[in-house]
Amino acid sequence: MTKEEALFKYTLRLGDDALIVSQRLSEWCGHGPILEEDIALTNIALDLVGQATVLLEYAAKVEGKDRSADDLAYLRYERDYTNLLLCEQPNGDFGATIVRQFLFSAYQQFMYAALTKSSDEQLAAIAEKSLKEVKYHVKHSAEWVIRLGDGTEESHQRVQASLNDLWRFSQEIFFEDEVNQTLIEAGIITSLEDLRADWEGLVKRVVEEATLTLPETKWQLDGGRKGLHSEHLGYLLAEMQYMQRAYPGMEW
Repeated sequence: MTKEEALFKYTLRLGDDALIVSQRLSEWCGHGPILEEDIALTNIALDLVGQATVLLEYAAKVEGKDRSADDLAYLRYERDYTNLLLCEQPNGDFGATIVRQFLFSAYQQFMYAALTKSSDEQLAAIAEKSLKEVKYHVKHSAEWVIRLGDGTEESHQRVQASLNDLWRFSQEIFFEDEVNQTLIEAGIITSLEDLRADWEGLVKRVVEEATLTLPETKWQLDGGRKGLHSEHLGYLLAEMQYMQRAYPGMEW
């Protein structure tokens, strides 16, 4: 695998993550539990779609096949997406959405922090801008995890159930293959294993403050990075891609 091929696939992965979870969060628009939270979730979704845009633009440039960010976002099939399975999981109730966002944003925070030191100037610039946004995402979601976990008996039980359900997807965050190894050797990224201790430490601190319990899951789900997805992604893409497929080449 060449460095360019690896860089395309890696950047596509990051773009897919941000794109898919932003689509999930956008489903809350007009349905938030309170007005302020409706606006907050929508703003986080906008941050993430902005990250997806610049990442997919860069991926298209690296690929060099005259595809645009819109082509990559709207004109691929389910098996062509390489996002984490965590990102495509349904919103569930508000607590489930918050747990999903916290686990993902905590990963993004440490990943982008490491990427700011990348030898690839474009990736480093994207990471520096995105990191400012993600720090807020982490703060916002962590505060809600604590508030709900250490809240009423019902909110505690619901958030614990969501954590139990979503935890099985969490270890895919640290999936590595030839793509990662090629870029590590080129000095473009660091190993995800180098981020694991910081991610686990942050998650553990928040979970403990929320009076929740980390699941002791003995099995984990993965496959998203290899294009093997849950049934939920197909339904998400059908809605997200509808306009572009109904009116090919349409631009705002």
